[in-house]
Amino acid sequence: MARYTGPRSRISRRFGIPIFGPCKALERKNYPPGAHGEKRARKQSEYGFALGEKQKLRYTYGILERQFRRYFEMARQKRGVTGDIMLQLLETRLDNVVYRLGLANTRRYARQMVGHGHVLVNGRRVTIASYQVRPGDEVALAAARTKTKAMGERNVAASSLSPVPTWLELDKDNFKGRVSRYPTRDDIQSVVNDQVVVELYSR
Repeated sequence: MARYTGPRSRISRRFGIPIFGPCKALERKNYPPGAHGEKRARKQSEYGFALGEKQKLRYTYGILERQFRRYFEMARQKRGVTGDIMLQLLETRLDNVVYRLGLANTRRYARQMVGHGHVLVNGRRVTIASYQVRPGDEVALAAARTKTKAMGERNVAASSLSPVPTWLELDKDNFKGRVSRYPTRDDIQSVVNDQVVVELYSR
């Protein structure tokens, strides 16, 4: 299961946003990394901006280039706005749904939980983080396992201040949630200009 394993604080500082969650390094040094990061103010080209937006989206969902391009190709083949469909496909990944439900406090942690067999979809264990959930699917922690139950209690308590998206329904007491519908563009609060990403891949 390929994933980015490099320094996360450098990526957050490069783009100026906490892509991987709270970042103390970004709070202390809110400028790009490198010896001249604080002084350098270079004008960015259109291509450079589009490439940066694509990289932000990739790092946000924790996927590598080949898989990201596959999401773009899937979105382009479907009827509708390509950028919206691409974001919808990313949002309905199993690891992201676990994160959005508050069963994990970061996407990275959610991916690990899925990979280690702590997550059930419709009562069946699924260990593929990129598994696409659909409306009606029930996502739950395997609470029969003592370790998983303790993990669920800790994560739900830690994420209680973050609202669950309206396209998901959460049952905190039983550490499970349900996908009520596909997310719309209004549901996805993306910090990325997905239109320039679509244009970048369409060249």
